[in-house]
Amino acid sequence: MLTTPRLILRSWRPDDLATFAALNADPEVMRYLGNVLSTEQATELADAIQQRFLKRGFGMLPVERRADGAFLGICGINDTHWYPDEEIGWRFARGHWGHGYATESAAAWMAWGFTERDFPRLISVADVPNQRSIAVMKRLGMTYDHEAELEEEGDRFQAVIHSISAEQWRAGQI
Repeated sequence: MLTTPRLILRSWRPDDLATFAALNADPEVMRYLGNVLSTEQATELADAIQQRFLKRGFGMLPVERRADGAFLGICGINDTHWYPDEEIGWRFARGHWGHGYATESAAAWMAWGFTERDFPRLISVADVPNQRSIAVMKRLGMTYDHEAELEEEGDRFQAVIHSISAEQWRAGQI
């Protein structure tokens, strides 16, 4: 579990599934993440996310607002099949966009990754037109690394990759 002044990044609970399913059924949320998911698909995804977390000791966790316990979305660090680096990512319900929750939760994960796991570098991957996620990357201190054509579940997309090294992160913490 990680905490920030406004957020708790915590283990999954059964009551998260309905909200997680609604988040994944929203076409605007899923615009750059693939197709919308059915409730069954979202439940399977949540289970897979939890299994990866148990196996690796890190992954995507629910993000809860401290003030009222609301499930806002998910954020975490994952390994990626595209690159040897770990990737930091997020997915939030549309009603919670624009409040800094992605930046705040990703910053907590970034600190954890560099201090607790000694990751040498973290990346973040987004579709080229996903300006909201690219803005989060920049707020996190990540810089443009490169663009690439990537494939996810048979779908090819143009991606932009931003990165930050542990050294760059530490320099920004002064």
